Amino acid sequence: MHWYLKVLRNYTNFHGRAQRREYWFFVLFNLLIALMLSTIDGVTGLYSEEYGVGLLSGAYALLVLLPSLAVTARRLHDTGRTGWWILVSLIPLVGYLVLLAFMVFDSEPGTNRFGPNPKETSVET
Repeated sequence: MHWYLKVLRNYTNFHGRAQRREYWFFVLFNLLIALMLSTIDGVTGLYSEEYGVGLLSGAYALLVLLPSLAVTARRLHDTGRTGWWILVSLIPLVGYLVLLAFMVFDSEPGTNRFGPNPKETSVET
């Protein structure tokens, strides 16, 4: 939960680098919360067939959009790529696979043009 909250606190920070752990824990908690809210939407009747989204899950998706983009850009920076690589996800299927591969790659060792390696400077476990 620490990593999820860290991303939310840094929701406007598109500079620097993010470890794999920070990114993937955010994705995990984000998915769990979205599933829980979708279930609540379905049970309470807040799901809209017309729009294909529920009230709570839709509001949550909008709230975490900016933090998601920020942590993804920082994760790309950690692998030595610019945050503009997020746009590759606009290419159907192939774009998501390329972005997924980038998110799985290990950090670039040492300092790169986006800052010091968070693995080497982190005292957190």
